[in-house]
Amino acid sequence: MKKFILFLPLVTFAVLGYFLYKGLFLNPQQLDSALIGKPIPAFELQKLEDENIKLTNKDLIGKVSMINVWGTWCPSCKFEHPYLMKLEAQNILPIYGINYRDERKAALHELKVVGDPYALNIFDPMGKLGVDLGVYGAPETFIIDHNGIIQYRYAGPIAEPVWNNTLLPIIQKLQQQAKAQGAS
Repeated sequence: MKKFILFLPLVTFAVLGYFLYKGLFLNPQQLDSALIGKPIPAFELQKLEDENIKLTNKDLIGKVSMINVWGTWCPSCKFEHPYLMKLEAQNILPIYGINYRDERKAALHELKVVGDPYALNIFDPMGKLGVDLGVYGAPETFIIDHNGIIQYRYAGPIAEPVWNNTLLPIIQKLQQQAKAQGAS
């Protein structure tokens, strides 16, 4: 028994080392989501541009769309913003924004200065919708089918390689399925 106690720190170190080593090879942009294949969580939040207008999960149903979680405090969001503007100009699908844990005045100013790629912008100052979506941080992007079902989640800024190799093929497939079912 005494010999086992002497080796206990070595065994503990080896087990801990294994898990740390394995963690080095995980891709943080491929985060699992318990919501894949499930509807957008129910919510009722203010529209960023008008606090008198309430938006709900029902406002995001009907078309294949992309939900982008962003904030003015997020440097990666600023990096991806020009690309979102480019996507919005191409009119491939509606992009809905969730202004996450931010100040309304700062967010409105930011969009006025750099442009607004969002068809709708949900104001989530306390981060409740973000928590319900399982958001780890910003930016995060969700691909939603025409029925409001979350089909894909991407953590990190969107740039051309991510769009062309990952997101666009998923979106095109979902748009074909929606068209076959008679939706937009």
